[in-house]
Amino acid sequence: MRIKDTYIGIVATTVASLLTGLKTTVVEFFRPKVTEQYPENRATLHIPERHRARLYMPLDEEGRNRCIACRLCENACPNGTISITTSTITDEATGKSRKVLAEYSYDLGSCTFCQLCVNACPKDAIRFNNDFENAVFDRSKLVLKLNR
Repeated sequence: MRIKDTYIGIVATTVASLLTGLKTTVVEFFRPKVTEQYPENRATLHIPERHRARLYMPLDEEGRNRCIACRLCENACPNGTISITTSTITDEATGKSRKVLAEYSYDLGSCTFCQLCVNACPKDAIRFNNDFENAVFDRSKLVLKLNR
């Protein structure tokens, strides 16, 4: 019979495990606390660049968005947060018709911030910014029109 299998061995193993957990607790207890005074420190608040908070459509050099209305972002969204409305225009020079973006609707209230839509976009037309202050009293204000 090994010593680990005896009553004393089991108690010793349990106490060692308890002391390992307590060591972490004691170290954290004596570590200096850092409290962010949020509303007062907005000017010095550091938010990492990779924080995902809200979708936006960056503009190109001519002031237009890059969306080609391919609907890949709408199809990649797992819960239907994105809704795209397109229209068809005919180019007078070539006579070919093509789809253009009429409305890009984004429901911030149901977004899971998974970034699947951003990864699916072939033209880098949508991105996440790190504007985290999105609290509103009316949920209808969370439905954003991004191409306006």
